[in-house]
Amino acid sequence: MDNMKKNEFIPDYASPPGATLIDILDQQGMSQVELEKRLGMNKKTINQIIKGKAPITQNTAMRLEQVLNVPASFWITREQQYRETLARLGAIKDFKAQESWVDDIPTKELIKRNILPATKDKPTLVQHALKFFGVASSKEWKSVWEIVPVAYRRSQKYEASIGSLAAWLRIGEIKAQKIECKPYDAKKFRENLQKIRDLTKENPKKFESEQIRLCAEAGVAVVFVSQLPKTHVSGATRWLNPYKAIIQLSLRYKSDDQFWFTFFHEAAHILYHSSKEMFLEGIGYDDEKEQEADTIAANFLIPIGEYLSFKKNKLFSKIAIREFARSIGVSPGIVAGRLQHDDEIPKSHCNDLKRWFELTEG
Repeated sequence: MDNMKKNEFIPDYASPPGATLIDILDQQGMSQVELEKRLGMNKKTINQIIKGKAPITQNTAMRLEQVLNVPASFWITREQQYRETLARLGAIKDFKAQESWVDDIPTKELIKRNILPATKDKPTLVQHALKFFGVASSKEWKSVWEIVPVAYRRSQKYEASIGSLAAWLRIGEIKAQKIECKPYDAKKFRENLQKIRDLTKENPKKFESEQIRLCAEAGVAVVFVSQLPKTHVSGATRWLNPYKAIIQLSLRYKSDDQFWFTFFHEAAHILYHSSKEMFLEGIGYDDEKEQEADTIAANFLIPIGEYLSFKKNKLFSKIAIREFARSIGVSPGIVAGRLQHDDEIPKSHCNDLKRWFELTEG
């Protein structure tokens, strides 16, 4: 249906091959009784074929070719088209029955991103939405895509939408499937994270492709998907299979300190936590694993020993921050963000040391 021409006629009924068989019998002046004798088939079977209750098998098609001089391929094709039409009509009926489900997903935003077609026909919208999620029906969607962890369900900070989050995750999954990755290698991932840390000093045009490449070398697909309404997530980590993990970033927080902290937080989940879990960041839920990932990310970006030494002087001028950032090899915005987070400087100070990113791809 995706390649359907606008003016193509799509019937809302199914005509069985038996109807064509009756027409041909009339043209040839042959009765059904005579057809039964010539085919060597009983009356009941012929009647069932005519009514569409019994299929025209390849054997029957060959017999019809012998008796009526109509190619077997014609009957086989006619039978196939009939069964496909029956299936399509049945599917449309099922799609109509699932119209209420489509209200639970962000259809307007998905249409805006050209993921779903701009149609007012709700069964068609249901069909394409199910295809987008890779499921046969809304029942399967619930079992496959309501995979939101308990942490998300427990969060009371925001009015969250499970349907929106599932759609956001699915977009990321589709993007990740297109990224060729080597099998996951924890040692290689650790090594490449050190190289990625050096990229924090670069702008997105320079670091984005290299960040993706270095992670793919270690079996991790990095994808950027701007957030959907009522998702409230800055990042997510999960595994496509035992050999490939996904880090999905929304750039919900647009400053470089938040971006890099989220990335290395997600990387910590991959290195230190179960591959059977999904981790979502930015929803206001805290637990031991989240705190551990926070600590690992913070100390990876700014080594704790050097950070404590820097804080002793209490000299947090912009010049001092820039010099300290240069000495440890990260962007000044990361240092400023850490100081703000730790209440060493006000949230309003030194924001001009940060760089602000825009995510245009959806």
